[in-house]
Amino acid sequence: MKCRYACHSPEHQIARRQFLGGLAAGAGAVVGGLGVMARPAVAQQLAKDQKRVIVIFMSGGLSQFESWDPKPKTDTGGPFRAIPTSVPGTHICELLPMTAQQMHRLAIVRSVNNNTNGHDRGRYRMEHGRDRRPGVKLPHLGVVAARALAPESTGLPDNGLPGHIRIANGGGGRSNDSAYLGPKYASMVLGNGNPPKNSARPKSLTEAADLSRNEFRRQASDRFTARRRTAETDAYTHNYEQALQLMRQRHIFDMSQEPANVQERYGKSNLGRHFLLARRLVENGITCVQVSHAGYDTHNENFNFHLEQLGEFDRPFSALVSDLGDRGLLESTLIVVMSEFGRSPKINRKYGRDHWGKSWSVVLGGGRIQPGAVIGKTNKNGTAVTDREVDHAQLFHTYLQGISLDSHVPFDIGSRPVPMADPACEGIQELIV
Repeated sequence: MKCRYACHSPEHQIARRQFLGGLAAGAGAVVGGLGVMARPAVAQQLAKDQKRVIVIFMSGGLSQFESWDPKPKTDTGGPFRAIPTSVPGTHICELLPMTAQQMHRLAIVRSVNNNTNGHDRGRYRMEHGRDRRPGVKLPHLGVVAARALAPESTGLPDNGLPGHIRIANGGGGRSNDSAYLGPKYASMVLGNGNPPKNSARPKSLTEAADLSRNEFRRQASDRFTARRRTAETDAYTHNYEQALQLMRQRHIFDMSQEPANVQERYGKSNLGRHFLLARRLVENGITCVQVSHAGYDTHNENFNFHLEQLGEFDRPFSALVSDLGDRGLLESTLIVVMSEFGRSPKINRKYGRDHWGKSWSVVLGGGRIQPGAVIGKTNKNGTAVTDREVDHAQLFHTYLQGISLDSHVPFDIGSRPVPMADPACEGIQELIV
């Protein structure tokens, strides 16, 4: 559903770089690119204990009242009821009936205060774990996970695929979100959930001819690199090899390979396809996948739009959680459902809710997250946190610890220790098992 009622802030206009474009100027790529490790003979199946992350970003600001922290029969609660879930004593909004049956696999943090009502600042804090500072770029959560869980540190074989993929409406391409961790870990954006552009070999080019020309390119590249190697040439080499690996594994993006009954469970909406694709990607070696669902900036007609938006979300999300659990992937896959902030307790004259960063909710599950847990509490009307207040920095530590990382161990960047997360904060320890 197209959201025509939002605040129209400039942050909603996001430009995407084209696939394989704009990366040459970055530093930090692996010397010589992927080389032999990108070739099919060594692209092996993932080890069962490899950690993965699926982030679901409810863009615009999901209302906690109409989702995870309903306040029925109060002056702020709105028209919807609270319904019981598969966790005794835990209730969520009636707009999420199928998700309610999966709550024994999930946890709710109902006491988030990231202290901002701005879209851009709120999103940055939630995705980076710290505030933006002049002259300092921080890597996205998915980039941090991809780097920290990279084969170099785990000893697993490198399948050559991107470590971080975003699935969003609109165009695709390559992001510039890796900061000091280098372009190797920058996310790839799949516009509308489609395969990367130009990832199919032209029919006029035979496989033998393609292999021959790429071997020639490698030889020429190696000869050039031996005398004039730079960070730019390394980045180009890596991108070429990764593109080849994507072409070889293009079947990963083919939803038609899923049985009809599985596709039906996820639904025929774009969001359903995106959630199903997310599951296929983590099954096939992608460390972090982020799915975006827009339309939650409900300054007007909050209840009608949440009725439609969450109706679209509920079915595929519950199918994703169920699938990961049934396939034995939930123990190694962290799920995070976040927004840039929540919605205001006060219902405005246009029957909408405005921006609200003081007391709202985030949902997590899988990995080392305590299933069925409810952390924190808000007051009767949801206007303030009354127990276990947490912020974006604490949540960021929790995400990393949820995939068995020590979030206080720094990255070694050019022989300098660089914090993985805000060193002044801790994770939500009672949520980690």
